[in-house]
Amino acid sequence: MLPDPADAYEALMQFLYRAPIGLVETTLDGTVEMLNPMASSLLMPLAAGTGLDNLFAVLAPLAPGLSRTVAAYTDPSGVVCEGLRLPLGAAHTAPGAPQVLSLNLMKIDAGRLMAVVSDATHEVQREQETLSRRLRSAARTDALTGMPNREAVREELRRLLFQPDAERRFAVLFLNCDRFRQVNDAFGQAAGDQLLVHMADRIRGALRPPNDRIDLQARGGQLAARVGGDEFVIVLDGMRARADAESVATRLLDALARPYQIPGHEIVCSASLGLAWGANAASSPDEVLRDAGIAMVEAKRAGGGRQLVFEPAMHERAARRADIEAELRLAIAEEQLFVVYQPVVELRPDGGTDHAAAVEALVRWRHPVRGIVPPIDFIGVAEECGLIGAVGDFVLERACRDFIDWQGRLGARAPRLMAVNLSRAQLGQPGWLATVRRVLEATGIQPAQLQLEVTESLAAQDQGIQQRLHDLKALGIKLALDDFGTGYSSLSSLHLLPVDTVKIDRSFVCQADTSHHHRVLIEATVKVAQSLGMRTVAEGIETASQAEVVRSQHCDKAQGYFYSRPLPAPELLAWLDDRGALAA
Repeated sequence: MLPDPADAYEALMQFLYRAPIGLVETTLDGTVEMLNPMASSLLMPLAAGTGLDNLFAVLAPLAPGLSRTVAAYTDPSGVVCEGLRLPLGAAHTAPGAPQVLSLNLMKIDAGRLMAVVSDATHEVQREQETLSRRLRSAARTDALTGMPNREAVREELRRLLFQPDAERRFAVLFLNCDRFRQVNDAFGQAAGDQLLVHMADRIRGALRPPNDRIDLQARGGQLAARVGGDEFVIVLDGMRARADAESVATRLLDALARPYQIPGHEIVCSASLGLAWGANAASSPDEVLRDAGIAMVEAKRAGGGRQLVFEPAMHERAARRADIEAELRLAIAEEQLFVVYQPVVELRPDGGTDHAAAVEALVRWRHPVRGIVPPIDFIGVAEECGLIGAVGDFVLERACRDFIDWQGRLGARAPRLMAVNLSRAQLGQPGWLATVRRVLEATGIQPAQLQLEVTESLAAQDQGIQQRLHDLKALGIKLALDDFGTGYSSLSSLHLLPVDTVKIDRSFVCQADTSHHHRVLIEATVKVAQSLGMRTVAEGIETASQAEVVRSQHCDKAQGYFYSRPLPAPELLAWLDDRGALAA
């Protein structure tokens, strides 16, 4: 027996009217032919001025283009729009009422539409909460390494610092790569980014070693984060004693010191680490990070590849360096820096001494309150804060101008060569070769009258630096290897460096008259340099016996307090006049 069509239609109508969603049947122009109670309830707040006769008119304030969308839909049936969100706004909502509607619109046949309307308030709120969580997570995550970032570290430290002092069994390790800038300079930023990713992986691995007697997970939490550039922070909670944190620090440094395989290169890059112990920690996250960072800088200044625990005295030293940095910036702007010159004499084969062979330019600082500030108090700070390039350029131009002035004043009795020290910052500065050309042209000094000096460790550091040295040599400038015997090169690799002169470090010369071992080292250096067509200078001569030894070893030139301390330009001219008169 077939079902009664009238009964089936009645059942369908009952379902539509009782459905928990709004259903509206309309013609193609939006005229409402049927709507169920839920649709009426949801749409009534919008229909105060128009009634519920036309769906397009009711929804016009929220979806003004709905009728055009329907008119543009030419298929005989199908989905016209789906999941259209309609925020009702404060004017159409009461407390607890729907705030957002969702609209699905379907074309049933050539003349009818069916709209499905539902309350999407809670769904939108869930979506917003999910998005907010994702945004918070992204804001606390480093994009390159996938590690937490500085903000995540600060949140964790806020939690730990809330504990009573006696319960603060945590440590903060602040890590910094010792040669990251050189890696970037030599191999490019892409290689630097790969190095950081490898460092992050090693840090994570070192914090979860197998069979470790220091069970970090069992006793407390840990957080490893990248907080910027080549800086990483590890927060260790639940330490039994500071020695446990120091053991973890040692393991981290050992892991980071192993060679890295970057496509086409093997890179060795150690790290420096500062440790701040929670029981002695400052009162805020930023201060704890500052203290651990200060200890890291002290470790780097001590040679790198090591760890140091923060002590209050470190903060005092850091504050002094910050003061010096601020004052040094002012000194450069107000021309408080000046140049002194130390004579370099030539040791003639006949036993005589040529006092006008050369001078070395050295920077000094005349502080308006403290008087003369020794270089040891500000050169290191200038290197750390990026001012050494500006200081070096000032010395180069002033020295060249003074040299030309002396030529006019003294003629044949003027120094024949001006030596100026170079820093890594100058050699690494883009376009610095053009700066040298400009100084040569502006001052009138001949390239062969200028000797630029680099330390042994800098000259041997990487191919990029050596290429810049070749570029300088191509200009006709002389190059000297300063402090030879204290850096990374050796006599066997001396022929690889594009230098004209080797300056033997004072640490060898000062014992030349008392140590056979040091005399042999000086002799070997002189012989190798001479075989390569290089000249030699013995630095730090302080006594007549030292001067006699280096002369007997056939050093070409000598420099030191035995001959003269560094002198301001007027005193240097008087010194040259006196020596010239004696020679005459």
